[in-house]
Amino acid sequence: MYTIVTGAAGFIGSNLVKKLNERGLRRIIAVDNLSKAEKFANLVDCDIADYIDKQEFVERLLAGDFDGDVDAVLHQGACSDTMESDGRYMMENNYRYSLTLLDWCLDQEVQFLYASSAATYGGGGMFSEERQHEAPLNVYGYSKFLFDQIVRRRLAAAAGSNSQVVGCRYFNVYGPREAHKGRMASVAFHHFRQFRSEGKVKLFAGCAGYADGQQQRDFVYVDDVARVNLHFLDHPETSGIFNVGSGRAQSFNELAVANVNACRALAGEPALALAELVQQGLIEYIPFPPALRGKYQSFTQADLSKLRQAGYEQPFASVEEGVPQYVKWLGAGG
Repeated sequence: MYTIVTGAAGFIGSNLVKKLNERGLRRIIAVDNLSKAEKFANLVDCDIADYIDKQEFVERLLAGDFDGDVDAVLHQGACSDTMESDGRYMMENNYRYSLTLLDWCLDQEVQFLYASSAATYGGGGMFSEERQHEAPLNVYGYSKFLFDQIVRRRLAAAAGSNSQVVGCRYFNVYGPREAHKGRMASVAFHHFRQFRSEGKVKLFAGCAGYADGQQQRDFVYVDDVARVNLHFLDHPETSGIFNVGSGRAQSFNELAVANVNACRALAGEPALALAELVQQGLIEYIPFPPALRGKYQSFTQADLSKLRQAGYEQPFASVEEGVPQYVKWLGAGG
């Protein structure tokens, strides 16, 4: 039997492949679109049974080539560009593709774990997995939101069946294997690159009632994201949509301080407090971009109640714990 990972050469997908390998799993079918060829590097240290282009995979799936030969699909493939303006492309890639996989997995009684997103919540201040709190601000968030609604209906209709369906609502994920994402890579990645190239980190000035650099997000380390997925893989009796974040909101100031001090540690330099970093010009505030007004989540914090009720008990790394690990990896040439 095979495990299929879509988006396998991408950020979260490649981390999942690596974690599956660490469990001794090698019969992995990696599905992706390598039109951005540099993504191949994410799979170089991974063992897979086969690589299949996304379009070929869909055709073969519908033709029955994988019937009876798959035990789980970890569906991470999606366009995650929140600034993408081509709604037809976004809905085809994120919604319709996901729907095809969902229907096939339900028919085959194959475990289906997929990537949802905190973008489904939009600018609201409540981040629990309920319809009344969901109001996406862009077509990316809408594509994830709409698929989540279909999943809820399918789960209600299939109550009591043996088909597991789990949606992981990722918050702001950062960590190894994301360099190919370019401008859509995590803030932690861009802070590292910026500090290395310019000697400082730039943060948005205050906006929407927040002071300089005090906008807050739920930053979650990719290792924790992978562990949550593996937890559900080990518990096929559990279905539902679950937040996957650290459960804590931390400011961009905190993120930048952790990043800059981790970079300084690599150079043998002592850690500094925020005020000192600002005073020395190592952290700088720039005007808030007009194009992002009304489309920006100034605060996110995952409500982990459902995840904990589902039996996931592991702690999540804070920015102060996760960012230094990531910077060390980046500093070593990752």
